[in-house]
Amino acid sequence: MPSYDDTGIEYYSIASFNFTSGSSVPIRIAYRSYNPSSPKKVLIPTCYGGRINTTLAFTSPDQCLSSYHVIVVAMLGNGESSSPSNDVQFPKDLDYRDQIHAQYEMLTKHFGINELEAVIGFSMGGQQAYYWACMYPHFMKYVIPICGSAKTSLHNYAFLEGPKAALINSVDYEDGAYRSRGTKPVRGLRAFGRTYCAWAMSAPWFRQRLFENLGYGNPEDFIRGQWEDSFESWDAEDLLILARMWQAGDVGKTREDGDYLKALEAIEAKTLVMPSRTDTYFPPEDSETEVKHLEHGELAVIETVWGHMAGGGVNDEDNKWMSGRIADFLRL
Repeated sequence: MPSYDDTGIEYYSIASFNFTSGSSVPIRIAYRSYNPSSPKKVLIPTCYGGRINTTLAFTSPDQCLSSYHVIVVAMLGNGESSSPSNDVQFPKDLDYRDQIHAQYEMLTKHFGINELEAVIGFSMGGQQAYYWACMYPHFMKYVIPICGSAKTSLHNYAFLEGPKAALINSVDYEDGAYRSRGTKPVRGLRAFGRTYCAWAMSAPWFRQRLFENLGYGNPEDFIRGQWEDSFESWDAEDLLILARMWQAGDVGKTREDGDYLKALEAIEAKTLVMPSRTDTYFPPEDSETEVKHLEHGELAVIETVWGHMAGGGVNDEDNKWMSGRIADFLRL
């Protein structure tokens, strides 16, 4: 299993946080702050399966956010911030609105930030960026969802049922009783990763044997080393609570009428929507539809065979293109 990197991670505590489910409990938010002296502030929430120090933050000297104060924040439920794995009081369900409210309190009360230059996020981080734009429309100038959506599609919902079922129905998950026995559902976690892996890349990616670029000689080694090992390091309940939140993603919930298209139309921030051409979770066709409802929206498709993971920092060529495109957008 990959070892955990806690470099630079700090925490902010909220004594009593009100969840949308009705629970009110203390929480702790994990974050990392880069270049804090810069007056230009950018927030980057983590993605599904992502940790703070595996998140593409674009802070290297040759990247677009090198001169910005970048705050990478761990989602509630990801095991770094408060989660089922580290807090017995943690609610059974999460809502994207919980994430944004908690992050807003951290930014305003802990950092004293009253305006962000941008919210940028990949995958579930991109969905959080959309929620930010709907919930706090005057708080940021720019929003950049990378391989994400304002509403989880039915196809995306159905995909997530596969890995969830592989974990929940594993013999060592024991219908959730594993924790009381002091064990870990290793078989279930590895089955989760094996079920998940093909969706993350694309058919052309496998056809071109690009797993060899990552140091794997064949698909089986790639599945075991990149996906089974990675998800084995996670807590099962953390994976499940975040998967349910992902499935329920819909910015329409930020409005009384529940209309997600009207929610998009009300976004005031300049928005750069960056899907991957070969993403099977968040296909570019969905992004094209959403951009049509954004008053200040722009579509920039990542032309790549790296599937969904193109937006997560795994391919240098895609990283360079995204960094350049984001830099140009932030100058508008």
